[in-house]
Amino acid sequence: MAVVGAGAAGALVAVQLCETAARRRTPLELVLIDPAPEAGRGVAYATEAPEHRLNVPVGGMSCYPDDPGHFQRWLCRHGESAVTAADFAARYRFGSYLADTLGRAIITAHGVVSVRRLRTTATRCAADGNGFLLNLADGTELAADSVVLATGPAAGPSSWAPQELRASDRFVARPWAPGALDAVADTDDVLLVGAGLTAVDLALVLDRPGRTVHALSRSGLLPRPHAVAPLPPVPVPEGLAGLPLARLRSVIHRHLVASLREHGDWRPAMDGLRPHIAALWEGLNDDERTEFLGRDATRWNVHRHRMAPTTAEAIARIRAAHRLRLHAGRVAGVRPLDDGRLAVSLADGGELHVGRVVDCTGPGLRAGGDPLWAGLLADGLAVPGPLGIGVATDGGRLTDAAGTSLRPLFTLGAPRRGELWETTAIPEIRAQAREVAEAVLAPAAARVRPARRRPTDQFGLPLTTHAAAAAAYRSGLARVVTVRAKAAESFARAVELDPGFALGHAALALLGHECGADVDVPRALADARRAAKERGDERERSFVEVVGRRIAADDGDRALVDHLDRHPGDALALSTAVPTIAFSGVGDLDDRLAQRLVERTASAYEGHWFHTSLRAFLLQEEGRIDEAGVLAREALAAEPASGHAVHALAHVHYESGDHHAGRDWLDGWISGHGRGAVHRAHFSWHVALHELALDDPEAVRRRWFAQLAPRRVNGVRALVDSGSLLWRARMCRNWSGRMPVDHVLDTVAAELVERPATAFTALHSAVALTAAGDLAALRRLGRHAAGADEVQREVVAPLCAALEAVLEERWPEAVGGLRGLLPTLRRVGGSAAQREVVEETLLYALVESGQSDAARHLLQTRLDRRDSPLDTRRLAALPTPS
Repeated sequence: MAVVGAGAAGALVAVQLCETAARRRTPLELVLIDPAPEAGRGVAYATEAPEHRLNVPVGGMSCYPDDPGHFQRWLCRHGESAVTAADFAARYRFGSYLADTLGRAIITAHGVVSVRRLRTTATRCAADGNGFLLNLADGTELAADSVVLATGPAAGPSSWAPQELRASDRFVARPWAPGALDAVADTDDVLLVGAGLTAVDLALVLDRPGRTVHALSRSGLLPRPHAVAPLPPVPVPEGLAGLPLARLRSVIHRHLVASLREHGDWRPAMDGLRPHIAALWEGLNDDERTEFLGRDATRWNVHRHRMAPTTAEAIARIRAAHRLRLHAGRVAGVRPLDDGRLAVSLADGGELHVGRVVDCTGPGLRAGGDPLWAGLLADGLAVPGPLGIGVATDGGRLTDAAGTSLRPLFTLGAPRRGELWETTAIPEIRAQAREVAEAVLAPAAARVRPARRRPTDQFGLPLTTHAAAAAAYRSGLARVVTVRAKAAESFARAVELDPGFALGHAALALLGHECGADVDVPRALADARRAAKERGDERERSFVEVVGRRIAADDGDRALVDHLDRHPGDALALSTAVPTIAFSGVGDLDDRLAQRLVERTASAYEGHWFHTSLRAFLLQEEGRIDEAGVLAREALAAEPASGHAVHALAHVHYESGDHHAGRDWLDGWISGHGRGAVHRAHFSWHVALHELALDDPEAVRRRWFAQLAPRRVNGVRALVDSGSLLWRARMCRNWSGRMPVDHVLDTVAAELVERPATAFTALHSAVALTAAGDLAALRRLGRHAAGADEVQREVVAPLCAALEAVLEERWPEAVGGLRGLLPTLRRVGGSAAQREVVEETLLYALVESGQSDAARHLLQTRLDRRDSPLDTRRLAALPTPS
């Protein structure tokens, strides 16, 4: 497979080819042909000028159609943590992103796809049997089974320029060529012919005191700016497709006016047109297209292809200083002046004296401007597109002189402009790149592979992958069901061995979303969806859908329940459903749902210790403490490292008030079988709960600094365990002096604290922010929760309001809010012991508000349930009833 051109289009095709071939395990030899020193930059993204920004917001520039946030996340990981989807990044940064994404795709595909870079150009492409023979500028030849021509826009012909200007050494025909503007003296005025985005970019780099930059175009119009605070696109009116141009023009005008009237901005209406442009262009006949090019294209371009807001501000400043002047017209002639400058006469009779004239009219519309395309047209392997613009294709496959498109010869981007009109921006090119990769690899995918027995997980369910990846997956699943560390690393190894393994990607997305694993969750989910669609079975596709809906908070509980009804032996799904220690579980359908799920899946496990440990945990949540203890010990006898069973027994000790035995037993397990536990800090938190209940503040403080302080615990675990323990100790009046909760929050990403994905994390964020006294951040979290999923809206948002009242010492309001939340807390998931932090806060608020009787009743109720020296001391400290 040869890709001619390794700029943006070529890099995007190569990314899709590498990743798709790797997922399908289709061997591929990929050759990239381009003289540039680095792939991905091309002309557009090689500029290092900081003034040159993208003309599309960051949110529209991902390499992947199914992962729109990919570029934004890349910027965040590479030093721009505050970037938003609406920002406009530097163009050079986008070139770095393309190069890095291609490099990662090549590494991922290693072993399936081999990639070579040839630092030269292709001068000819001729048919050679069923394939092609490429002649290269270095004198060598390359045979290829298929070819993608990612050559970018054709060079402009400069046909507007008089012959004497084209012959002058003061004419710059290729402004983006390396060193093209180096000879422009600081005192030279410059004429830019064309006033589009190229002219805007050059005006910014040429601007300096003492120089005037003139921009000449037929309309004298500059591109319009993007909105500083963009609004969502407005849907287009029904029935646009197939309208004649005159009617289409009228309807679109009304669409823009309506948007301006309703939203105060025409841009949302213009943006709403974007997905329909190719269909509208296809619906016009050649006469209408010609009319559009002559009458409408200029105004279309200035409104459609807009400047970044910061670019527009800079242009406005240099225009206000009269260092940039616009002219409407065309060049009529040119003559040299005695001082070496050029006198450029305009059609309206004016004359400009400038040191340089720069062609900024943009790329040419017709193919054939270089030897490669000229040869293809001459040989009949390509034919011109509509109106002679670009070339004719069938879904990206070149149409030949016989009108067929049977050869594996493809193109994308600018050469398709005659057919699509809008085809030069990244959102269009990335979709075409995926289509081309699918078409290139389709013949290999159609070959029937011999049937073979699939490997299984340790519970007997088949896995659509090979043996090595299956072994890595089984290791990850074993770590999940025992609650041990490095599950994500095992799943990552599985997808490294087989990039098309849907369950591996889905498991990574799940662990990143719910457990805070260091995973690019949207990327992992997108990879899982692609792989499941291509070669996943029904169970795997169903599980991927479950993960996607949980991440999107789109009725994920119901999807998980339905999945387990069909596939009760799916241990990863069952782990996700039961709210024990690793996952938030299901909790928003009814209180006993998790218990019923465990009961319904029992026959699939036949008494396996994993299933037994889940039953033990749920029984103690129901208050069936003795039964839970029996089952937890039974599971531990079979697997002493079972974190779920240990967790269940920890709760049994706590809820039964057996604090001395619980503390000592759990301390011993942590230093023995628990040394590899992924949630070791949570077990330490359980020991600290016993120490709190025993009213031993010094032990709590020692435990916190030894096992729960930052650097020992980070991320979500620090938020859930370390932060909540500090707040509980303060509410119990068991922590005097300053609480180091700020250090806890410093270990957690601000995004996770203030915009958590799950209600369980959100509850603990609210507690930690309250402990830190950060009222502003707590309010931001409340606003996020009010616009998030149903549980966050109905539980977390009111909790934030109640905790605000605590911080502001509005005690009656705090009591009312906290008391009203207690019956609903199960919906956030987690255990009763974890959610008890809200009850502890209520108890503190009752005492502070002087409601001693209510506090006494709450403490007595707790003591009736379990023994607690702490609660006994607090009860005794309350004023005697009058």
